[in-house]
Amino acid sequence: MTTTTRPSAATASASTDTMRAAEYRRFGPPEVVAVTGVPKPAPAPDELLVRVHASTVSVADHRIRSRRVPRGLWPLVALTMGVFRPRVHVLGMEAAGTVEAVGAEVTRFAPGDEVVLMRGSRFGGHAEYVTAREAGTVAKKPAALSFEEAVAVVFGGYTAVSYFGHAEIGEGTRVLVNGASGAVGTMAVQLAAHRGAVVTGVTSGRNVELVRSLGAARVIDYETEDFAAGDETWDVIVECVGNAPYPRVADSLAPGGALLLVITDLAGMLRAKRDSRRSGGVVTASGAALTQEQFADLLELAASGAIRPVIDRTYDLDDIVEAHRYVDTGRKRGSVVVRVP
Repeated sequence: MTTTTRPSAATASASTDTMRAAEYRRFGPPEVVAVTGVPKPAPAPDELLVRVHASTVSVADHRIRSRRVPRGLWPLVALTMGVFRPRVHVLGMEAAGTVEAVGAEVTRFAPGDEVVLMRGSRFGGHAEYVTAREAGTVAKKPAALSFEEAVAVVFGGYTAVSYFGHAEIGEGTRVLVNGASGAVGTMAVQLAAHRGAVVTGVTSGRNVELVRSLGAARVIDYETEDFAAGDETWDVIVECVGNAPYPRVADSLAPGGALLLVITDLAGMLRAKRDSRRSGGVVTASGAALTQEQFADLLELAASGAIRPVIDRTYDLDDIVEAHRYVDTGRKRGSVVVRVP
C-alpha cells in the first residue's frame, strides 16, 4: 500500500506549487480544522489569482463544518457540501487581498490590484491564495479601507443587500432586525438606517449600546421583552436568528409588509409562498445575487463612513481553530476576521 504525504504547513510557502490553508477533511468540532500545505490554485483564462490578506470565520463556516444547519436543511446542503465527508476542504466565503496573476482573458484587473471578493458556496478564503472569476463578485478595494475592514463588510453586507431587494426600504420605513448584533444584523441595521428607515434592533442586553451606535432608533433586549408579543407592527422584519418564523410574527407585520427570512428551517422555506399569499405582502427565504456594481457600491459605503465594519476579534491563520471555537459560542458581534500573514 502506498501512503501519500501532504506538504507540511511549514514548508508549503517555500514551494511555488503549494500554499498554506486551513483544511478540514471531516465534519465536526473546531479541532477538525488544521493549517497544512495544499496545492496552490492556478487561474483559468477568465480568473484572477489573489494573494489573500484577510477573510472571516462566519456563521456559514460554522454551520457547514459542524453540520448544525436549520432543521430539515442538511439533505439539501449535503448535495453540494458532501454527505459523509466534505467536498470542499477549505472554508471562507470571502477574501480581501492583492492580485498576483490574471488569466489571458482578464481585462479589468491587473497584478498588484487590491481586491475584495465573495466566493459564496465555493468557499476557499481560508488560504494564502484563492481564485475569483472576473465576471463574479469581485471589486477593487477602496483605499480608505484596510483589508481587514473591507472583508468584515462582505458577508453581512452582501446578505443584507441581497434580501433588501425584496422590500421597499426608504424614508420612514419601519424596520425590525432580529439578531441585530451579528454579521448580517449589524449591516442590516446600518444599511436600513442609511436609507432613512426607522430601525428597531433586537439583541441581548450586552449588545444594546452597540446596536444603538449603528443607527437603531430603538433597541429591544430579547432577554426582557418579546418584540412579537405586543401590538406594534413593522413594515419590514429581517430575521437573522431563526426563532421568528411567520407564524410567530404574522401579527407584527404591517399590511403588505415583508418578512425577510435570512435564517429559517426547511418548513419556513416551503411555507414562504403560501405565507406571502396569507400576509398580502412578501415572505421570502432567499436573497438575490448582487451585481458587481452593487458589490462595489457596498464597499464604497463603508469607505465613505456611511456604514462601518464591526470587527469583534481578529485571529491569524495559524489560530484558525480558536476563531472557530469563538464563532461556535454564538456570541460574536459583527465579524470575526482571519489575517493571512
